[in-house]
Amino acid sequence: MSIFQNLFKKKEKPIKIISFDGGGVRAIAGIVFLKKLEASMGIKTAEIFDMFIGTSAGSFNAACLAFHNMSADKLKKFWSKSYLDRMMQTSFFWDQASLIQARPRYEAKGRIDMLKEIFGTGTLGESFKPVLTLCYDIEKRCHEIHSSQLTPKISFVDAISASSAAPMYFPTYQMTNGTWKIDGSVVTNNPTLVGYIHAKQHFNTDNIKILSIGTGVNTKKINGEASAKWGGMGWLRNDIMAMMLDSEIHDDIAKDFFHSNYIRVNSPLGDINKMLDDDSEENLEKIHLMGLDWWSEFGDEVINFLKD
Repeated sequence: MSIFQNLFKKKEKPIKIISFDGGGVRAIAGIVFLKKLEASMGIKTAEIFDMFIGTSAGSFNAACLAFHNMSADKLKKFWSKSYLDRMMQTSFFWDQASLIQARPRYEAKGRIDMLKEIFGTGTLGESFKPVLTLCYDIEKRCHEIHSSQLTPKISFVDAISASSAAPMYFPTYQMTNGTWKIDGSVVTNNPTLVGYIHAKQHFNTDNIKILSIGTGVNTKKINGEASAKWGGMGWLRNDIMAMMLDSEIHDDIAKDFFHSNYIRVNSPLGDINKMLDDDSEENLEKIHLMGLDWWSEFGDEVINFLKD
């Protein structure tokens, strides 16, 4: 490589990608953070980043921002109480205090109808910016990636419905092509590394900066002595699913691998409900405040990070 090629490479602007964890209603905190980022930088999130990655609730956020140049402020409206009530519809009784149910907590219709209103018949290939979502094919027993590059004809409705079909909360989702999918978080709840691999291929460069947005970490102590007596039901009642989906190990790997080209915005949940669907006014306010706390803690660092 000549000295001129080396100089050009040094001046090349990095590709910026944003990655969203899954986490149900707690994904609102990341939108609050991005609203502050937009206000500070004077530019929409869709214009800051070159590619959008997400799994589960994060797939919805990534898709909305990538599709038709949407702002974080407009995205926040889709997480209002009225939209959440439409999304989480059910015609049968379930115990909100327990994940252990005979059927999924919610039916799929309300969520799918809402997605059709937002995205219409839009496909991933028609997105304003490249987008990638992650799901899991239960019959093939393997993860599946939908993206603007790999599966441009897949609809946003299919991609998001598949990626956010959280077991126990929503039914397994049957896509238009007849395959059956569940939430991508069963593979990883932090899709940063998956996103990097595909961004590298899509843009044909490894000069990539990654902003990873979490949904809070449950750090509440579990009684070790009591856990020794638990069977399956006991572990389900005591958050075994969250332990299995804990994405912080991916954060550790990403920090070691990407060094200064990676930044993670996340924090302990505190007294925010660990359940993914608590849309009570009190809990939503706590989530909103977590997003504001993130801005106070990470805002300046992220702004400097995003400067070319």
